[in-house]
Amino acid sequence: MTIADRWLLPDGIDEVLPPQAGRMEKLRRNLLDLYDRWGYDQVMPPSVEFLDSLLTGPGSELDLQTIKLTDQLTGRMMGASADVTPQVARMDAHSLKRQGPARLCYCTNVLRAKPDHPQGSRSPVQVGLELFGHAGIDADLEILRLALASLTAAGASEVHLAIGHIGIYRSLVESAELNADDEQAIFSALRLKSPGELASQVEAAVADPELAAMFCALGELNGGPDVLEQAREAFSEAPQAVGAALDQLQALSRGVSAEFPEVALFFDMAELRGFKYHTGMMFAAYVPGYGQALVKGGRYDDTGRAFGRARPATGFSMDLKHLAGLSSDVQVSQAIWAPASGDGLAEAVSRLRGQGERVVQALPGQRTGPAEHGCLRQLEMADGGWKVVAFTPAADQT
Repeated sequence: MTIADRWLLPDGIDEVLPPQAGRMEKLRRNLLDLYDRWGYDQVMPPSVEFLDSLLTGPGSELDLQTIKLTDQLTGRMMGASADVTPQVARMDAHSLKRQGPARLCYCTNVLRAKPDHPQGSRSPVQVGLELFGHAGIDADLEILRLALASLTAAGASEVHLAIGHIGIYRSLVESAELNADDEQAIFSALRLKSPGELASQVEAAVADPELAAMFCALGELNGGPDVLEQAREAFSEAPQAVGAALDQLQALSRGVSAEFPEVALFFDMAELRGFKYHTGMMFAAYVPGYGQALVKGGRYDDTGRAFGRARPATGFSMDLKHLAGLSSDVQVSQAIWAPASGDGLAEAVSRLRGQGERVVQALPGQRTGPAEHGCLRQLEMADGGWKVVAFTPAADQT
């Protein structure tokens, strides 16, 4: 490697510089304070764990995303955390063992072997929360409300919320008694949003004409809240679990619309993201200008079973780097410039910092001044004391 190449970073690994780093830190504090007001306790998962724990239960699908290394002390394989949710599930099941609902939040760096999408980051700053121990619709609605409140705190506008329920598809598959190959073929056709391919696979695999019609309807039932009534008609003869899932979606629709009427709701009966992971409602939030969802979440019950304690669970996660880029409101620094020395200057600087002011003090011989350090104010000696005055270029003295 030449000297000119030593500054290069691996693909998908990025650094955060001012002022973006400052925006991220401010947003991080705001979000964690928001979650604290709702009763969520912050946890800090380790950056690496043994693979036996990291890739168990909800983490079993993260194998290809996990960077692996050997523990030099034990010889066992470890992995860098690629997603915090499995770690928090372990904490709830094994480390905390709380009775009743447990509300946990986090903000930490994760590292991935490959990005989730082209040009994506392999080093997100994952922020989110998990609610364990309650299987009711109220817990799901709380998660949705906090997800939208998080976007509001980040400055998002024109939010589009897509909601689905994996229970609808699961119930139809169970009723049709599909074998693994047939189920996979129908699953793939639904993911491709291909009506022709779906009809072909359903005709070959589903003998019951009513069930076959329901499978085909899955691919067509997507749109605004009105699609829920269309789904009730299409699934009028479906198993009871399908009706229960539609009841949940209807309740979520009413709850979100009541508190966030400006949010555009979209429902998709064939949303199968995280099929092996989610157990109930799933959601993703989008804003114009971003090709990927800014928030993803949903219900994933019994996630702690692998750690010896099965519990209902629901939650969401986000990338703080993406969130911090939402707001176009760039805060102008109100920092105060202080000279390198002067009688009583140390006391004046200390007092201002104690009041929460940002004070940048010159170093002896420094050539740069207030403008280069983003200071719009400066300390000047006047009337026998140090006064904060507006900075003017003509007074730029170190």
